[in-house]
Amino acid sequence: MSGSQLAVLGGTKAVIAELGNMFTWPIITQEDEEVALDVLRKGAMSGTEVTQQFEDDFRQWLGVDYALGFNNGTSALLAAMFGCGVGVGDEVICPSVTFWASCTSAYTLGATVVFADIDPITLCIDPKAIERCISERTKAIIVVHYFGYPADMDEIMAIAQKHNLKVIEDVSHAHGGKYKGRNLGAIGHVGGMSLMSGKALAVGEAGMLVSNDREIYERAIAFGHYERNDNEIQTANLKPYIGLPSGGYKFRMHQLSSAVGRVQLRHYDARHEQISLAMNYFWDLLEGVQGIRAHRPDKGSGSYMGGWYAARGHYRPEELGGLSVTRFTEAVRAEGVGDCYPGCNIPLHKHPLFTEADVYNHGKPTRIANSSRDVRQLDSGLTVTDAISERLFSVPWFKHYRKDEIEQYANALRKVASNYQELLVSDQGNPPILGGWSMFAKK
Repeated sequence: MSGSQLAVLGGTKAVIAELGNMFTWPIITQEDEEVALDVLRKGAMSGTEVTQQFEDDFRQWLGVDYALGFNNGTSALLAAMFGCGVGVGDEVICPSVTFWASCTSAYTLGATVVFADIDPITLCIDPKAIERCISERTKAIIVVHYFGYPADMDEIMAIAQKHNLKVIEDVSHAHGGKYKGRNLGAIGHVGGMSLMSGKALAVGEAGMLVSNDREIYERAIAFGHYERNDNEIQTANLKPYIGLPSGGYKFRMHQLSSAVGRVQLRHYDARHEQISLAMNYFWDLLEGVQGIRAHRPDKGSGSYMGGWYAARGHYRPEELGGLSVTRFTEAVRAEGVGDCYPGCNIPLHKHPLFTEADVYNHGKPTRIANSSRDVRQLDSGLTVTDAISERLFSVPWFKHYRKDEIEQYANALRKVASNYQELLVSDQGNPPILGGWSMFAKK
């Protein structure tokens, strides 16, 4: 391999296989089509009966007491905050490296976001960084299982208990993942997740809230499910307002999504197993290759990646003569690996929405409009967050365990890493910004 000429310098590509449907997702069959047509023919698109069946399936699958369907994951996370009592002047703690939907809804509730640093290995919120962010106004910790990696929930739950805080799990990247044998989403006080068509559990444009706390569940119903609160609300302080949505929102899931969701969920564990076998095989082939590391829990830890959505690898430029991740990924793409780009989400605290925007005409930045302190000052302590993009790169998201094809992709990365010295002379370094505000890097 070390003698092979790099494709970016005129050599032959490492990936030559006809990949067929290796990356096609979601997998839609006649079974999905039939249930969607059934909803259409019955004119039941805006009902709730199929959605409630999907909720019951989901509740049993995840092992929680309550599940509530939403029109998207953003709404589910907003309702999770409301369910935890987040309101005007409150603070929520969240990692800055995440998709904006994890925390931006706090603005809607009159709350603010305090960003905590991340762990450089898990890429999830670092428990050691949480307590410096806590004030008398802190109400909740938002935990993002980033790119499917389970966050350190034992430490986080201990901190939450110590300070009487709620824990909201954002499981949008990690459907089916486990932390020390426990299902992600069922460990915190409430979980919220996207089920849109690009996710691992993809049902359409939809979201789900899950909890074992009846009051959180009922508050989420009251917030945006007006048609259901007559029969399901038992909490005394919510009963007087039955009949109208407390938040003025209409959050129900479209029943085309819930019908397809029931089918997708039935097949998800088997399909997820194929993804896990494929992704782990890919990284097993690359064990020991200088400059790159797998982003996955240690074997034998009892923790498992959920979904492998938008999978990443760790990059170690110091092992490759300082070669920039930009030049490395450019060379890997030339080998035929279409999805290999540097970076991840640009940290949210760098966006003007979190530094200067006055969204609701408060006369000052919305982030601190209802705060007793300028939480933006804490952003200077996000040292891992600020540097992480130069040490990450995307990898293919294999949907099937086809060893021959996966081996070609692994060989492409090994080939580039083994011949890194040939790239140093033409390396122009990294641009000022790596990644993008959306889930995927700029291409």
